[in-house]
Amino acid sequence: MSMRTLLLLTKHSSLATAIQSILDPSRFHLIIKDAVEDAELLLTRGAIDATILDAQLIDARALRVIDDLKALAPVCPILIFSDGKEWEWEEDAYLHGVTQVLSKPVRGKLLNTLLGRIFPEDETRTLPVVAATALAEAASARGYGDQVRSLEALRKFSTLLTHCMDSSALLSELLLLLRQIIGVNRAIIFLRKPNANLGDGAFNSEDRTMHSACAIGVDQSLLQHVSLSLGTGIGAYLHRQGRILRANHVDAQASREISKEFQLVGAHVAIPILDRQSLLGVAVFDERLTGEPYANEELALIFHILEEVGLAIRNAWMHQQLQSHFAMLGDILGHFGSGCIVIDNKMTTLHANAAAIRFFAPGRSKRKTFEFSELPQQIGSLVFSVIKGGNPVPAFKHQFPENPDQIFRISMMPFCTRTNAEPNAALLLIEDITDYERAQALEMEASNLRLIKSMAEHLAHEIGNAVVPLSTHYQLMSESIQDPEFQESLTSALGVGVKRISRLANQMVFLARDWSADFGEAVQLSELIVEAFHEANKFNPGQKLAQLNFNRNVGPWKINGDVKALRHAFSEIILNALQASPDDPNLAVSIVEAGHDKEAVLRVEMRDSGQGFSAEAAMRAQEAFYSTRNIGLGIGLTVSRKIFESHRGSIEILASKRGESGMVRVSLPLSR
Repeated sequence: MSMRTLLLLTKHSSLATAIQSILDPSRFHLIIKDAVEDAELLLTRGAIDATILDAQLIDARALRVIDDLKALAPVCPILIFSDGKEWEWEEDAYLHGVTQVLSKPVRGKLLNTLLGRIFPEDETRTLPVVAATALAEAASARGYGDQVRSLEALRKFSTLLTHCMDSSALLSELLLLLRQIIGVNRAIIFLRKPNANLGDGAFNSEDRTMHSACAIGVDQSLLQHVSLSLGTGIGAYLHRQGRILRANHVDAQASREISKEFQLVGAHVAIPILDRQSLLGVAVFDERLTGEPYANEELALIFHILEEVGLAIRNAWMHQQLQSHFAMLGDILGHFGSGCIVIDNKMTTLHANAAAIRFFAPGRSKRKTFEFSELPQQIGSLVFSVIKGGNPVPAFKHQFPENPDQIFRISMMPFCTRTNAEPNAALLLIEDITDYERAQALEMEASNLRLIKSMAEHLAHEIGNAVVPLSTHYQLMSESIQDPEFQESLTSALGVGVKRISRLANQMVFLARDWSADFGEAVQLSELIVEAFHEANKFNPGQKLAQLNFNRNVGPWKINGDVKALRHAFSEIILNALQASPDDPNLAVSIVEAGHDKEAVLRVEMRDSGQGFSAEAAMRAQEAFYSTRNIGLGIGLTVSRKIFESHRGSIEILASKRGESGMVRVSLPLSR
């Protein structure tokens, strides 16, 4: 009972699964394709014994598809599966050569019965187009009946060769078997050059030269200087035609290049090595050990054997590509300064580079292996949770007790395959960040020193400006103490100086303070803004009295927080607004409620009567020591931002369009 190859043309995996489940795997091999064009090579070479069509695939194109199949394989039986409807073209389908029209769903007994009638079990099939009786008679006439039967057995089991991953050993064993079974005298196998890159296919499409890969009965020194090309000669012919070529064939004798290559390699026949998709190589043979030529049936069988060998060669090339890629990745990981460990779901270490061994086992750095049990307990439990839970662990810092001076950053992530949603391995990345942490600490210290230096310079300048009038009056006090005008000037200087120094002190206090997250005190926002407005007026000695305008729909909203801090923050903003227009210091305040009940916020919009903020001023207004005036420390809005953010709020400085005044928006959470 011989193996039969069935071609199924369908785009639906359900039909393929149903047919595959009911076929006897010892009798039938199923090949699934989407369209006739995809199976053209198989049909023309007689590799298909019967074709099964899906009605949903062909639909209205049924007759044309049937005609295409008959043109490619005239004697190949055709079965059609329909959806059980009345087809208008069913009669025409039978007239065009369809063997049977079946209705879905697939019924195993019916399909196997039809296949049994088409392929009787007592029939011995050796070739798609040659009857077994003719082959047996031809083989018996030549005295090679046993060899043909051996070749047939070899062909049945040749699919096992696709599991071989060593192409050189496979080809050598193949030539020895052919010599034992059929009496091959000399043979050479030429192969294309395999591709080194895994993503570019099995072979390099730009390399069109085939070199000797294996030979028997041929001087090896000759093979170093002989190659075949896909562009001319034997290689070009087999690449185009895909069939066996004898040296005495009319096509070979008509081509000077083909005849010359046959003479050069001392061969009489050339057979293509295919992987059912493309040409991988060429095998050339001379006559038998007895000097007799090969029968056509024997060459056809060798052709099919080489086709299976072609699949094995492709698999071997892909295996070599994978090996080279894994070796390259292992070499790259081994030279990493960072540690890398891969652990599978059985808690076995699959890979540990030299850096990882040095980090976790500093006294055993010469070792090549690393065990999961050598990980610290904390890290080992995290690895276990990553593999079992499938969630990565964010990077964290770690210090080993035996080396507390070093700081490491460790991150873990799971590995999942496409076929398994659960992780099958975990990757650990270990980085030595000791130098980085030291550099960060030094940079932070230097930044703090620069900030202290800048703050000291600005404070000294601002305090000096406040003390100069006081110092001048102190020097004149002994001479002009009784002068009423001097007394009035002294009183004014003392008041202004004390206010400026007091404001600086408050700014420093609030800038250095850390607030807790919870504030128990609640204050009405509108009253707080009024108090802040009066406080700002104390530091704005303008000639005209400032005006405060509230919107009419101000409600009794309350916020939780530090009253003194919030009053100071609003007063700094209001003072900037009043100073923006000293001739007409007006401030318009609008309060609205935004958000929803659980996350409601109060938005306070304050608009002055000045010229507004430019784009640069709006972006830099909250930077420390930035100011557009010659007086002041330039940290008022910086302090306000810190206070509002400590109260889970925010402050926005909005850039003004031409003709608009400046506006500041403050958002604070509403207290219920």
